[in-house]
Amino acid sequence: MIQYEVTFIVDPVLSGDEIKATAQTYVDLLTKEAKAIVHIDEMGLRQLAYPINRRTSGVYYCIEFQVETGEMLSKMELALRRDERIMRFLTVRLDKYGIKYNDDKRNGLIGKKKAKDSEKDKEKERDNNRRDRRDRRDNRDSRGSRGGNSGAKAPAVKAPAPKAEPAPKAEPAVKAEPVAKAEPATKAAPTASEEEE
Repeated sequence: MIQYEVTFIVDPVLSGDEIKATAQTYVDLLTKEAKAIVHIDEMGLRQLAYPINRRTSGVYYCIEFQVETGEMLSKMELALRRDERIMRFLTVRLDKYGIKYNDDKRNGLIGKKKAKDSEKDKEKERDNNRRDRRDRRDNRDSRGSRGGNSGAKAPAVKAPAPKAEPAPKAEPAVKAEPVAKAEPATKAAPTASEEEE
């Protein structure tokens, strides 16, 4: 047996009865042609990723079925193409992983958390919130911002360093006049003490 899944989008402008009648048309076709219908999923009205025929939403249906050969697919797809009520469709052959995934999803093992796990997650979240509040309170008390007296001294706060004033601009240097070279000094006349020697 080969397992397939056909997903189609019905035009949302139709009335509720017309939408159900459209889906039932293809369920009846598959019931007559296919070996077995595994599951019918009415996903309901959903937003489209891009506008189709000036519509921004559509009613989704997904039908999972089994057949011996894929010969009837061409007949079904031709009917889907000709139907103006169907905006888009997609037929997919499921491998063993796809079949297992769909079974697990139907049984609630995928997509929904178990009640025990959600309780554990809620308890962990509460503990984390308590711990965060305690840490914030301790940090606030250690800073002394609300006058709390937890016995811990607040760290000394340094006064901001005074801003350095810009240095005054140096005045341009004045060129010095050239100095005349001094002549070498002549030997001075010997003093009286030098003469006695």
